[in-house]
Amino acid sequence: MFRLACLCFLIIGLSAGRPAHDFHASVTQMQYNPKDRVFEISIRVFTDDLEKALGTLTSEKINLDSKAKTDPLIEKYIRTHFAYVNPQKQPKPFQYIGYETEADAHWLYLEMPYAEPFRGGLLRQNVFMELFDDQVNMVNVQYQGQKKTFVFRKNQSVQEISIQ
Repeated sequence: MFRLACLCFLIIGLSAGRPAHDFHASVTQMQYNPKDRVFEISIRVFTDDLEKALGTLTSEKINLDSKAKTDPLIEKYIRTHFAYVNPQKQPKPFQYIGYETEADAHWLYLEMPYAEPFRGGLLRQNVFMELFDDQVNMVNVQYQGQKKTFVFRKNQSVQEISIQ
């Protein structure tokens, strides 16, 4: 019994100082909706990382329980760290739709109108790279039945993307 108590104490003591997760990653889905001629974009991030990033904007502790307070902060943060420029060097505007919570993560939703044929361009996806050197952002682009995945890291936060 004493050994079991010591083992439990040791496990609790070792895990108490550990971070919530050992890796820093996000997943972005960019799926083209031909009916509405828009890219529907969803970005899945860890909640604690998002709260930390938003805290750097405000210099205060952020809790994502209040949508009214945090929606403008999330939109400001995403506009700073996610952008697309088409081959004609024109930035494509997007609309921040909102977010929803899923366990220890948040889904952030955007829509980017895209009427012309998709020919690639430059994508910046550097969410949380200012916070974590090991941050990896995976982006899946789906357009007219084709899908391609791009991996963004701190030294490669802007990339040329195309489906062909």
